[in-house]
Amino acid sequence: MEATTLNIPVLALRGLTVFPQMNMTFDVERPISIRALEHAMETDQMIFLVTQKEIGVTQPTEKDLYEIGTVSHITQVLRINANSVRVMVEGKARAQMKRLWQSAPYLQANVEQIPEEEESEAFRSSARTEALLRQTVTLFGEYAEMAGGVAEEVQSTVMDCRKLGYLADYIAQNINIRSSDKQEILNEVNPYLRLKRMNAFLGRENDVLSFEHEMEGKVREQLERSQREQILRTQIHVMQNELGDQDDDDDELETYRNRIMELKLPDETEKHLLKEVNRIAKQPFGSAEAAVSRNYLDVCLEMPWNITTKERLNVDAARKILDHDHFGLQKVKERILESLAARQMNPEGKGQIICLVGPPGVGKTSIAISVARAVNRKLARLSLGGVRDEADIRGHRKTYIGAMPGRIVEAISRCGSMNPLLLLDEIDKLGSDYRGDPASALLEVLDSEQNDTFRDHFLEIPLDLSKIMFITTANTTETIPQPLLDRMEVIELGSYTDEEKLQIAKIHLLPKQLKENGLKKSQLRMDDDTLRAVICDYTREAGVRKLERQLAKLCRKADMRLLTGDVKRVTITNENLKDFLGVKPYTGSVHTEKEEVGVVNGLAWTEAGGEILEVEVNVMDGTGKLELTGNLGDVMKESVQTAMSCLRSRVKQLSIDPEFYKNKDIHVHFPEGAVPKDGPSAGIAIATAMTSALTGRKIKAKTAMTGEITLRGRVLPIGGLREKTMAALRNGVKTVLIPKENERDLEEIDQTVRAGLQFVPVSTLDEVLSHALCQTAAKLHEEPVAAFAPVPPARDNGDGAALRQ
Repeated sequence: MEATTLNIPVLALRGLTVFPQMNMTFDVERPISIRALEHAMETDQMIFLVTQKEIGVTQPTEKDLYEIGTVSHITQVLRINANSVRVMVEGKARAQMKRLWQSAPYLQANVEQIPEEEESEAFRSSARTEALLRQTVTLFGEYAEMAGGVAEEVQSTVMDCRKLGYLADYIAQNINIRSSDKQEILNEVNPYLRLKRMNAFLGRENDVLSFEHEMEGKVREQLERSQREQILRTQIHVMQNELGDQDDDDDELETYRNRIMELKLPDETEKHLLKEVNRIAKQPFGSAEAAVSRNYLDVCLEMPWNITTKERLNVDAARKILDHDHFGLQKVKERILESLAARQMNPEGKGQIICLVGPPGVGKTSIAISVARAVNRKLARLSLGGVRDEADIRGHRKTYIGAMPGRIVEAISRCGSMNPLLLLDEIDKLGSDYRGDPASALLEVLDSEQNDTFRDHFLEIPLDLSKIMFITTANTTETIPQPLLDRMEVIELGSYTDEEKLQIAKIHLLPKQLKENGLKKSQLRMDDDTLRAVICDYTREAGVRKLERQLAKLCRKADMRLLTGDVKRVTITNENLKDFLGVKPYTGSVHTEKEEVGVVNGLAWTEAGGEILEVEVNVMDGTGKLELTGNLGDVMKESVQTAMSCLRSRVKQLSIDPEFYKNKDIHVHFPEGAVPKDGPSAGIAIATAMTSALTGRKIKAKTAMTGEITLRGRVLPIGGLREKTMAALRNGVKTVLIPKENERDLEEIDQTVRAGLQFVPVSTLDEVLSHALCQTAAKLHEEPVAAFAPVPPARDNGDGAALRQ
C-alpha cells in the first residue's frame, strides 16, 4: 500500500488522542479550531487530529505539536453555544505531518498517511502472538477489576479481538493513561511492538492501582477502628451513667484534687488547677479537650513546687572547689564568693544574675558548672545560640496541638528543684524573626525585681524564679540588647597569658588527655619548655581549646609509638616536637624585629583575643589620591581621614612638603585583606605610619601602639587593653604606646605582661612620634627630618611596668 499525501486542515487536541478506526466525541472552543472544522465540512469532511505537547499553549505552532496524528472523518458537528461546538469524528489512518504551512485563520498542513502493516494469518496463529494476546487479556482483566467503571462491551471486545494493532489502539482509547503514553502507542507502526508496549503500560497502571487500593484499605481500616472504639467508649460511658458506676473517672479526678491540695500552693495557683479538674469532670468521655486538660495538669503537678536543695553556704569550701577546678580567673572567683558571702549573711535574698563575657575557650561554661558544684545546686544548661522563637522561652498556649512549656519551666522540672543554677549559654547569639524576640522574653526572666511572678504561656500560673541563680555566657556584649544587658552584672574574662596556659596545661589539660588516651604519666614525658613551645608555636587563641587539641594529638602520637615501636616511654622535647605536630603554623610578627619605613605594629581586639594589626603606608608621586585597602569598616576609614587631616595641619612642624596632598599618592593598607577590620583604636598607628612614609624616618623595632587620634592630635582612650598587650608580648614586642587615660587600666593587666613590656603613656601625636620614630631618615629620602624632643628615660613604677612620662 502506497503512502498518500494530503493537504488538509489541522485540529490541535489538548489532552486527547484519537486512534484509527475509533470514534470519539469532544468539545471544541478555540476559534482557530472551529474554523478548521468549518473548512473541513465545506470540503470532504476530512481533518488531521494531532495532540499538543503542552496543554497550556493556546496558539500552537509546528514545534508545539506531535509529528504523528490521525486523519479523521467528521461525522457530526453540533453547536452548543456561540463559543463552542461538539464534534464527533471517526479515525481513518495514522499520518505524519510533513509541514504546517498555514497558521491563520486556521491550521493547515501537508500530511502523509502511514499504511497499516498487514497481519498475516500465520503471524496471528503463531505461539509468540498467542502468548502476547493472552498476556494482554490478563492484564486488561486485572485493570478492569481494580479500576472499575470499564464497560462490559469494552471487555468483550478485548477478549474477542485477534488483531494486534487494533487491540492496542482500542485499549489505549478506552483506558485512563497519560497522554504521552497514548502518543507512544500512536507513534508505533508495528502491530506486535505496539501491543507489547501497551502491555507494559497496563502492567504499570496495575501496579499503581494496587498501591492505591492498599493505601486506601489501610486508611479505611484505621477510620473504622477509630469509629468503632469511639462508639464503644460512648456506649460504655452511657451504661456507666445509667448504672451510676463512674468510679474510675471519680478516682482520677479525686487523685488530681488530692495532689493539688497536698502541694500547699498559693491560693491563685491552687484555685486555677482545681478549676481545670472541674473542667475535666464536665467533658464527655474521650473528648479532645479533656485530654488537653489532663496533659496540662500532669505538667503542672510534675513541677517541683516547694522543693529546694540545701545550699552549701560556706565561702572557704566554695573557694577550694573553684580553685581546684580552675586556674586563675581570680576576678570571677572573687565575685562569685562575694555573692555566696552575701547569701550566707542573708539566706532569704534573691538569686543573682551574672553574665560572664569573654573570648571562646576561656572557661565561661565550665566555671558555671563549678559554681553549681560549689554551692550544691542542681544545674541545668540552656543553649540559646540560634534560638529565634519567643515561645522557646515562654512556651506555647496549651490549646495548640503539641503545645509544651518553655525552656525555663522545662529546665526547672528537669532539675527537680525550685532553686537550681540555670546556665544560659551563648546569650549573645539570640536571634529574632516574625515569631517574636526571645531576648525580650528574657527581660522578665532576668529581672530580680519581677521574676517572682513569671508566667509561662503554657502554665498560665505565677512561677517564682527569684530563688534561681542565673549565670549567662557571651563572647561579646555588642549583640546583647541594652535593656537585657542592664539586668545582668557583667564580669569580663580576659585572655589567658602564656604562663597561665602553661599552668592550665600542666594541672588540667595534660592529665585529662593522658587519661582519655589510656596513657600513664610515666609513659609520656614533656617538660615546661616543650609545653611553652606548643603554646607559642602551635596555638594562637585567647582560651585553651586549641591547646587541648594539640595535647590530645601528642597523646595519640605517643599511643602509636608505644604500640608500634619497641619504646616503653615517649619523651617530647623542643627538638622532636616537629615530628609530632608538624611545621609550626604560627610565628612572630614579621615586622617586629626590624626597623622599617611606613610600617607600624598596631594592636587590635577581637572576640578571640588580641592581635597585631600591621599598618602599611606607601607614598608615590601622583595627584593626591588617597587609597585604602584591607577590608576596612567605616570607622577605620574615618580614622585614616582624621590622621591625614591632622598631618596636613602639622606639615611645618613635621618638615613635610606642604603640597604632599596634591602631588603625592598615599596608599594605606592593612594586611590580611580577607579579614574585616573596624574601630578607631588604630588612629595613632595610621598617623605614625603616614609620617614615617612622608619623612623617610623608620619606625623603631619591637614597638607597637594603640589609641584613637583627633584632628588636634590628641590621643583618646581605647578598650581591650588587656588582650592587646597580651598579643604584643606574644609577638615579641618590647615597647607599647598607650593613651595616657588608659594608664589606670594597667592595674588590670597580668603581672607577666607588665613585667615583659615597657608601657609608654602618650597624650598627643607629638609624643607618639617622638617615641616611635628613629631620629634619622632613611637614605633613600631627601626630605628634611623633623626635630623631636629626645625620649625621656624610663622609670619603674614599682609593679614591673616601665612607664614614660
